[in-house]
Amino acid sequence: MGMRRHGPMYPLRRRARRALSKNLMEVEKMPNIKSAKKRVKVTQKKTLQNKMFKSAMKTEIKKYYAAVASGDMASAQAAYKSASKKIDVAASKGIIHKNAAAHKKSQFTKALAGMQK
Repeated sequence: MGMRRHGPMYPLRRRARRALSKNLMEVEKMPNIKSAKKRVKVTQKKTLQNKMFKSAMKTEIKKYYAAVASGDMASAQAAYKSASKKIDVAASKGIIHKNAAAHKKSQFTKALAGMQK
């Protein structure tokens, strides 16, 4: 197994670790019970991970629409693959609803089909 440098927060980026530690200090009422304290930490960490993933997903979506707007079919198809994969992963993780994912992918397909005409 690899070395774990900074404990459970190590997989997060440096900026994310800083934001998480800052958020822990900003909790309005820190609970007294140990398990409740842990839930606060875990919830904030998961929220941060979800935000990071959602931001990456939105970036992929923007890249797809930019490729469609440019009119290059090959880059649009490549961007379609990566964007739809990100959306599927987000839906499976529960970051977005599965119907919202299906709606977005349907819009992508419609835009791609409109390019072919």
